[in-house]
Amino acid sequence: MNHLTIPTSSLPELSVSQIAALSQQELQEFDISLTLLSTWVKLSRDRLNTALEQRYGEQARAALLESGRDFGVTHLSDSDLCVTYELPKRVSWDQPQLTKIAERIAAAGEHIHDYMDIDLSVSESRFNSWPPALKEQFASARTVKPGKASYRLALVKENQK
Repeated sequence: MNHLTIPTSSLPELSVSQIAALSQQELQEFDISLTLLSTWVKLSRDRLNTALEQRYGEQARAALLESGRDFGVTHLSDSDLCVTYELPKRVSWDQPQLTKIAERIAAAGEHIHDYMDIDLSVSESRFNSWPPALKEQFASARTVKPGKASYRLALVKENQK
């Protein structure tokens, strides 16, 4: 088996100023290295999680069921290793059915907000296709904020300049 420890001392600890001062080629190499490292970490994490599921999953789910739960956290002991298993609950709601229920609640004179959280939104493509008069009605309810910027680096070959 290979030695699995990657010492952080082998990874460069560059400040933002040092990174900004790198040459174009060094910037691209740094970007490629981080992309490769990130991909390796994701693939390795996925393999590890699959291996842990294979090794402990059945036992962990049985422990949850024994405690009367389908979801949650349980702890297993494997000799000197304590394994914490968390199986979260992910709930999704059928939007057309909720819409019908909300309409019935409103028709009965009740306040929908007493029963459900409502988050209204308009898709940007739909908004952009509307006529100006309709857009104007919605404009005051619309806020546009910048997202997180991303960068992709590629060196232009000398003969392509």
